[in-house]
Amino acid sequence: MIKFLHTRIRVSDLEKTIAFYSKLGFECTRRTDKSPAGNQLAFLELSGNEHFLELCYSPDFKVEFPEDLMHTCVGVEDIVAYCDGLEKDGIEIWPSDWREAFPSGAKSKMAFVTDPDGYEVEILERQ
Repeated sequence: MIKFLHTRIRVSDLEKTIAFYSKLGFECTRRTDKSPAGNQLAFLELSGNEHFLELCYSPDFKVEFPEDLMHTCVGVEDIVAYCDGLEKDGIEIWPSDWREAFPSGAKSKMAFVTDPDGYEVEILERQ
């Protein structure tokens, strides 16, 4: 069996990005100050998940990518309660009318946040 183990993204400020993803519920479980390629790495996990997010920082690498190149997605049981908590932590949820965008009885409820480098994180309510 083949398993999808992790996703790596380049970041411009490791501490700021770890703090952001911590507000989403991720835990930094491991750090490396110097990888074989000379990068600083942080490994973030969500409890109960095997897949993790690897943050990669190098002071000589400028993080640039086309808008909407990729996004990650987290599944939550109650999107309104989860996003209310994020907003209390100062994280902007978009689109601005995300609460009103759910038609009555909608099976798919989603919203988005943007991390410090512009990567989008989809929030999807799991039924």
